[in-house]
Amino acid sequence: MTTRTGYVHGRPDPGLDAFLRERRRLINLAYRLLGSLAEAEDAVQETFARWYAMSPRQQEAIASPGAWLTTVAGRICLNLLGSARARRETYVGEWLPEPLPDRTEWIDGRPGVAAEADPADRVTLDESVDLALLVVLEAMTPAERVAFVLHDVFRYSFVEVAGIVGRTPAACRQLASSARRRVRASRPSTTASAERALVVKDFKQAWEAKDIGALISLLDPDATATADGGGLAATFVRPIEGAGRIARAWIEIARRRPDDMAFLERTVNGRPGLVALQRGRAVTVFAFDVADDRIRRIWVVRNPEKLRSWKPS
Repeated sequence: MTTRTGYVHGRPDPGLDAFLRERRRLINLAYRLLGSLAEAEDAVQETFARWYAMSPRQQEAIASPGAWLTTVAGRICLNLLGSARARRETYVGEWLPEPLPDRTEWIDGRPGVAAEADPADRVTLDESVDLALLVVLEAMTPAERVAFVLHDVFRYSFVEVAGIVGRTPAACRQLASSARRRVRASRPSTTASAERALVVKDFKQAWEAKDIGALISLLDPDATATADGGGLAATFVRPIEGAGRIARAWIEIARRRPDDMAFLERTVNGRPGLVALQRGRAVTVFAFDVADDRIRRIWVVRNPEKLRSWKPS
């Protein structure tokens, strides 16, 4: 018997796409919870491993396999977030979320994925994966992050969230409220994507022209630049603060740029960004937070382990 979730006696029905929809949904959830596609894929793989470890009778006794999978994936992510805090204390430099390319830029055949990479392995790029929001989520407690993402992004009820977080619905409501305040305090940008793209384009042109005055004019006076090399790629270890200091640092980068490196305008987590290509390989991804025609924050990801999704060109 085939259920509405697309399972046949506890196994995915190859004639339906419900299994792929479940996987896609869980990947999207886990990436927002963890900020890492690699960790999200591991969490979803572990979720399905637990499903298949059950007997057919145990599987058939579950009224809603989709809800069960969400609960298990949420709890796995909650545990991973707790252990990630300890791991990141020993991380070399700043830790930034893994940036994702536009769907058309997604690399097929990345490690562990067949060349015909299914869309189920891709993350839906919307405002909830804006790198600015993911960075704010990193500052939250694991419980706050899970409650906020499940309720405010995926619209789960606080009763459902409570079953995942292991707290009362009232406590989960407070967690989500606290997380919401953190997001509002970060002054989320409402600048339209087209306007952001123009600012990023102007920044790229000023950078390539080594025009320090133009760079400073495009940066908020209190702008911050943060880089993530993970000890695997050379970059500045501590954030650079202030428009003048950032502009001078970027001029120095331009002067040291290898002849075979090109900077291209690309979409990063659904927002206008830049990608540095060297010998056809993405070696750096730049994401920007733009407000009032000024760049407030720049995130530079150079850790090669976080660039595995970017297609060689």
